[in-house]
Amino acid sequence: MASPSRTWRVEITRTAEKQIQKLNRAAQESIIRFLRERVQPAENPRQWGKPLHGDQGGLWRYRVGDYRLICDIQDKRITVLVLRVGQRKDVYR
Repeated sequence: MASPSRTWRVEITRTAEKQIQKLNRAAQESIIRFLRERVQPAENPRQWGKPLHGDQGGLWRYRVGDYRLICDIQDKRITVLVLRVGQRKDVYR
């Protein structure tokens, strides 16, 4: 039987935290709101993102406005780990 609705824990690495702090206030708020209102309560956080390929295979990306969140979805820990945050031109490097 499927487990009752659970919330995902969202963890943000120090690197991602620093990247978020460099953004303007509106961008910071929309990223935090996205994580809190969409990802955390989601039955499956993958529904909001897309899988990455190549050397970053296994990671997921979320698009929030002009920014991308690179995340590791850890099913066993029910955790979405935010690894990097940045604009598309920078974040995949």
